[in-house]
Amino acid sequence: MSHPPLSVLRAENAQDIALPELGHVIAGRVTQSDAGGSVAVMDPSRGTRIGSIGLGSAADVDAAVAAARTAQPEWAALTPRRRADRLLALARALADDAQAFQALESLNCGKPAEVAEDDVASAVDTLSFMAGAGRTATAPAPDEYVEGVTSLIRREPVGVVGAITPWNYPLLMAVWKLAPALMAGNAVVLKPSEITPLTLLRFAQLSSDILPPGVLNVVLGDGPGVGEALSGHPGVDLVALTGSVRAGTAVARNAAGTLKRVHLELGGKAPVVILPDADLELAATTVAEAGYWNSGQECGAACRVLVHSSIADAFGELLVGKVSEYVLAEPGASTSARSLGPMISQGHFGRVRQKIAEAVGEGAEVLLGGGSDDSRGYWVEPTVLKVSQGAAITRDEVFGPVVSIEEFDHEAEAVTRANDVDYGLTASVFTRDLAAGMSVMGALDFGSVNVNTHLALPTEMPWGGFKRSGYGRDLSAYALDDFSRTKHVALNVAR
Repeated sequence: MSHPPLSVLRAENAQDIALPELGHVIAGRVTQSDAGGSVAVMDPSRGTRIGSIGLGSAADVDAAVAAARTAQPEWAALTPRRRADRLLALARALADDAQAFQALESLNCGKPAEVAEDDVASAVDTLSFMAGAGRTATAPAPDEYVEGVTSLIRREPVGVVGAITPWNYPLLMAVWKLAPALMAGNAVVLKPSEITPLTLLRFAQLSSDILPPGVLNVVLGDGPGVGEALSGHPGVDLVALTGSVRAGTAVARNAAGTLKRVHLELGGKAPVVILPDADLELAATTVAEAGYWNSGQECGAACRVLVHSSIADAFGELLVGKVSEYVLAEPGASTSARSLGPMISQGHFGRVRQKIAEAVGEGAEVLLGGGSDDSRGYWVEPTVLKVSQGAAITRDEVFGPVVSIEEFDHEAEAVTRANDVDYGLTASVFTRDLAAGMSVMGALDFGSVNVNTHLALPTEMPWGGFKRSGYGRDLSAYALDDFSRTKHVALNVAR
């Protein structure tokens, strides 16, 4: 598949963005590793080097875990109100510094301004929500469930949480883990993706004036080094990962050696079922946004459309028209059009390009896009493919700006095919018939199901999947449960 160079809107002037100090943050201080290895931190929109970080070692993880274990008891002893005050202070500090965080996220990830702005605003909201939710924890009412003995439930922190976060939402996914873990009274050792550490380092350095030393620690490094040491560390009581199925499997296997709890938010392949009575304008508009948000580098992306055969052509035309309005643009480029950023890295660019080529080789019809260009940055055109039932691309997570369309004839068939994937993160159904929407919603085997929308993610509601999309919940009060343990206290009150 040969394509001419892509047209990419370039920023006229490179932004002068201050970088955080590049090093581990352990016990409130920035430190460097003596392990010797390093990895380049890149600007994916230009394919240029921003800087480099030293790769940590098991010794760095040991130091961070020791700092966390020292700090955690005093942090846990604070009242929920006092911990909430610290989280609210973090939220205010992040909001006050929002422009700097947005600029860093755009630089390191190539994100359009609207995506980076949403990331930071959502992180602020998550911190604020968890501060309140942690003060209203519920439990069964104390009572004499055994004669003469009053029972009550005590919620306690698990201890030290090891968190491993991904490159697609570096700040936001870290806050999704940090906010409930900290509010529940835990200390945290966090490993960000080694290719996108900038915003998390700035956040950790910002937090050093708000959180006690050792409550939040950051160790830089890759999965085989730092990730493995963290997930298997005997001083870590729970490990939480957002990442790929492969990474989740490795973490769960490694954590099993110490029988620690595991919290996994993994991949997805979100089906969008469009019934014959659906509002096609709404469906096409929603898929055009939710399928290409963050350039499709989103585990809940609306990437797999199953549309009734009677309306398939009309829907396809509408979707192509809306997606064709996107432009490829560097952060800071002057444009009033909706823009898409690059793939995160050269390696990921190659994987997405290969998935498109394999789909075309298998018989997919390219309705739009399909091109790619890595001459200056890692760019893939927004792509729409018409595919047959059972095509590999309908099952495999692409994690790029690619949406496939397949047809069905009967509602039951659509549900069966939608569920016939390894993933179970999120799905949606479009219909004007509320009863049909509720029926399909109940039959879809996914942790989050939308009716006439997609990627509706209020902080008050849980986010997490079934099957190989993992287990555990981010967001909502359910996340506090995941980062807590419950203790039954029985009081003999007999006289």
